[in-house]
Amino acid sequence: MNRMQATHFFRPRLLDSFHGYTRQQLARDVAAGITVGIVALPLAMAFAIASGLKPEAGLFTAIIAGFLISALGGSRVQIGGPAGAFIVIVYGILERYGLANLILATAMSGILLFLMGLFRLGSLIRFIPVAVVIGFTNGIAVLIMLSQVKDFLGLKVLTMPADFFGILNALSSHLNSINLAALLVALGSLSLLVGWMRLGRRLLETPYQWLSMVPGSIIALLFATIATSALSLPVETIGSKFGGIPATLPTFHWPDFSWDSARFLIMPTFTLALLGAIESLLCARIADSMAQDRHNPNQELMAQGVANFITPFFGGMPATGTIARTVTNIKSGGTSPVAGMVHALTLLGVVMIAAPLAGHIPLPALAAILMFVAWNMGEWREFLLLRQYRTPYRATLLAVFFLTVVFDLTVAVEFGLVAACLTFIYRISSLSRSEAVSHIEHASLAGYGTRIQAWRLYGALFFGAVTLIEEIEDQLTCPILVIDLKNVIYIDSSGADALMSLIHTCRKKQVHLIICGLLHQPLDIAQRSGLIEHLDGQLEANLPAGLALAVSLANQPDR
Repeated sequence: MNRMQATHFFRPRLLDSFHGYTRQQLARDVAAGITVGIVALPLAMAFAIASGLKPEAGLFTAIIAGFLISALGGSRVQIGGPAGAFIVIVYGILERYGLANLILATAMSGILLFLMGLFRLGSLIRFIPVAVVIGFTNGIAVLIMLSQVKDFLGLKVLTMPADFFGILNALSSHLNSINLAALLVALGSLSLLVGWMRLGRRLLETPYQWLSMVPGSIIALLFATIATSALSLPVETIGSKFGGIPATLPTFHWPDFSWDSARFLIMPTFTLALLGAIESLLCARIADSMAQDRHNPNQELMAQGVANFITPFFGGMPATGTIARTVTNIKSGGTSPVAGMVHALTLLGVVMIAAPLAGHIPLPALAAILMFVAWNMGEWREFLLLRQYRTPYRATLLAVFFLTVVFDLTVAVEFGLVAACLTFIYRISSLSRSEAVSHIEHASLAGYGTRIQAWRLYGALFFGAVTLIEEIEDQLTCPILVIDLKNVIYIDSSGADALMSLIHTCRKKQVHLIICGLLHQPLDIAQRSGLIEHLDGQLEANLPAGLALAVSLANQPDR
């Protein structure tokens, strides 16, 4: 591979963004990056804590992965970092296999993501049905909210289970330990978030519209921290639970993992990679519509792979493109990957300078922020619109949602993809049909009218629709059979085998077979499968005179 080919193969969007780059764009990117860094600060810590990790794991992920995704990615404006969608998966891996194997699973998912981009599989993510995406997104949102009930109410639960029924049992058995102060802090933080969001909408058309750019999560954290410290409320904080956040740079750490447990990480690794790819590419598509741009999905996947391979060895967690921070970046005026890199450097500065202050942040306030994020993450309106869709769509969405909440995200995605494939096969097979052509009457065919049987096929002749050929095979009542395939758009190997079987059956029953109308892909598969040669041999037999007119008539449009 020469240098030009390598550049085309791996070309970050950052390189193209520097063409015609001005000081005004740099100023906008720096301002947008600082704003996004402020927004990402509480979310990064909240996602890490909810995943069962220390708060600095989320910050290190936002710093390292956020910088790498922006510097190497295929989108101008996408911001990467820890995401709420990973909470349930990360917590489950951590509980079952430990921190060392979480690091290994994250790194392996990075390799898988890079390979997906390397082999140009980025566009295939779009083939995942909407019902599956909505089902597990809403299911994850429910699990996130459920996981935050403990800190929201201030319950004294030492360890939270990873499974749905275990969480319900733990919460219900500790409801008598509700901390009223924690509940008031959480409710106050949630009220500030909702109120600030509504206030920001009203300020958009006023001289104070700049206030709408201040994130509500920062306002809620600020007031909750001040109230907790000033009133000495008996509420658990980052400092009391984790000992604060170290004001140091992340350092490389090689995990002491066990291969005995690592062999069980295949499905968790696949789930992390698949979910990361879906989240990042969906986010990039939303960013494209807002920024009037078009991202490179394969380059984005390779950047996600590099970030997820490197970050866990520096104390981080899985990362992907994040919608909330990306939208904030666009609305703040970000125009290039420089904004995402500044966002990472902003967080690094906060960790180095203001880390001691983070120890006073109350956990109920972070729980309220995650509740708010999870509610906005779910597409709840889709449940109200289910009546508008067909039964397979409704069944797939509800089943994936139920399986995500009650069982496991991996099981839900597997079921959803299988159900979607079966539904697609059924729908395509139902659109494929055959009809008898009963009006083949021509002067030159006098005497042959009752001896010719003709069928016209429509749609796709694939493994789900080969019964069309089998039904014709069971109805061979005439010495001459004409099959018109000009309205068939696709034939797979099963369809070609069915046609070959029909040829052999016709030979045994001494029926003269003519297949006409082969075009494009059906003609190509007929040539490659050897079907044409068998047909040519059949046509060389002593056919009745004037039979060519039957072929020309079968190729005419319907009358």
